[in-house]
Formats: sequence, C-alpha cells, structure tokens
Amino acid sequence: MWCYTLLMKVYTWKTPNGYKVPIMLDELGLEYEIVPIDIQKGAQMTPEFLAMNPNHKIPVLVDSDLTIFESGAILIYLVEKSGKFQPKDLKEKYSIMEWLMFQMASVGPMFGQANHFVKYAPERIEYATKRYVDESNRLLGVLETRLSQVPYLGGEYGIADIATWPWIRAGQNVGYVDLSKFPNAKKWYEAIEGRDAVKRALQKVDEVCK
Repeated sequence: MWCYTLLMKVYTWKTPNGYKVPIMLDELGLEYEIVPIDIQKGAQMTPEFLAMNPNHKIPVLVDSDLTIFESGAILIYLVEKSGKFQPKDLKEKYSIMEWLMFQMASVGPMFGQANHFVKYAPERIEYATKRYVDESNRLLGVLETRLSQVPYLGGEYGIADIATWPWIRAGQNVGYVDLSKFPNAKKWYEAIEGRDAVKRALQKVDEVCK
C-alpha cells in the first residue's frame, strides 16, 4: 500500500524531460515538491546533485529513502507503485513499454539535438541542423502512423504519451515542427494539452523554475 505521509521531491527544470515526472504525479493526483535545478547556471553539476544522479541530468525523484534518476525509470516506478496506467493484459503493457522506449531512444535524443542546433548553437551549422530536424520530422511521421491506428501511443493514455508529448511541444515552440502536416499527431497532441493534470504540472514547473 502506498504511503502518502511524505511528499515526493522532484528535482527538475523547465525542459521536455523536466516536465514528464510532474505531469505523471499530477495525473496520479499526488502532492509533490518541485526542487528547481537551474541547468542554465550549472546547478546539475554540483556535488550534491551528482550524488543523486552520476550523469548530472534532470529529473531526479526522491521518494522517502529511494532516489531514482532517468525519467523513463521514474515513470515506470510510479506506474508500478501506484498501480495506475498499467494494463493487466501483457500485450497492452508491452505496447506501452515499446513506445516509451521509442521516446527514450529516438524522440528525446533526436529532438534534443534539433532543439540545440536550431535554437542554442552559437553558430549555424547547416548539415547538423538539417540532419536532426529531418530526423525529428521522420520520427513524427512514425508517431503519425501509430496515431492513425490508436488514440494514444499505447492504445490507452499512459506513460508513453506523458514522455513523448513534452518533446513535441518543444519542437513546436522552437519552430521546426508543424503539426498541421500530421493530423493524427495533432489531434493526440491537443487531447493531451487539454488535460487538467498536464496544465497544472506545466504551471507548477514554470512558476518554480524561473
């Protein structure tokens, strides 16, 4: 049985990866504390943070005496601990896991590189920019095909969607993603954008991580 006596702490920042865990916690209806880790000022490089995550990346979840890094691992932990967003059918369960791994292995890394070369690189490198923008849009095409078959990546709304949605949001904000070209992905995106838990989590992170 889940003990609710202690607030979980989420060490995070306002990045695509940083929004995932707060969204999940709000979807579960849990109270939690956000601890801002300003990655623009190198807060993720301190010895204190390094002790929680040897890869000095956000987010990190602290639940009582348990510390977990890597957003995918945290989402799986929250599913298993809460018993929610976890289908009993084995095929459905691993469909969600497939698409979660797709985000972790493909969407996150490629969109992350596209974001960097489009918005943050100190000089424009056409080859790198085109490579990562093209690959990000190819991956969006994969999502489009999947979402022409089912309303959510795992069939039902779950952690694969929670993990992927912030990256599509970032691609739109940076300007290299045009969802009008991907109508099924656009419908999926807007459905998640309209969820109350998603709105709450975004607001909480943005208010704390200034």
